[in-house]
Amino acid sequence: MSENKSKPLRDRIAKAIKGESTPGVDPEIVRELAKLLEETGLSEIEIERGGVRVRVARGMAASAAPAMAPSLPPQQQPPAEVEIGRRQGTVVTSPMVGTVYLSPEPGAPPFVKTGDSVTDGTLCIIEAMKTMNPVPSPVAGRIAEIYVHDSQPVEFGEPLMLIE
Repeated sequence: MSENKSKPLRDRIAKAIKGESTPGVDPEIVRELAKLLEETGLSEIEIERGGVRVRVARGMAASAAPAMAPSLPPQQQPPAEVEIGRRQGTVVTSPMVGTVYLSPEPGAPPFVKTGDSVTDGTLCIIEAMKTMNPVPSPVAGRIAEIYVHDSQPVEFGEPLMLIE
């Protein structure tokens, strides 16, 4: 019965994506897209057709990050935009959405640590769709800060490290 109930919603979503529905935002479509976010683990979904754009995104609890920061080691504290803006250097950002790994395998030493000199090697790996993608150093320098911790989910463009 639940399959029959969700089928009309799925049909409306398909029509909205194809541009076959009337302009406006159907609240049921928004609910179904939000449910899809939960099922897939995605952080956002956006569809646009016929001049109507619907974007559903999971919100991150902004107040939770400052509360967690003091309990984490310095290299594992979440990034703060104020801190990133103060330091000079190259901010290495995530080239994709995925999970960042700071070492080649569990229990192995990290690719780099704060204070390490880098030239052109791998800084970390981002797993996306079960594929391991190395993130190379874009410049030679010294790792000034690491903004992420091992096995942390990251978004496209999220700061990973700062190289001075």
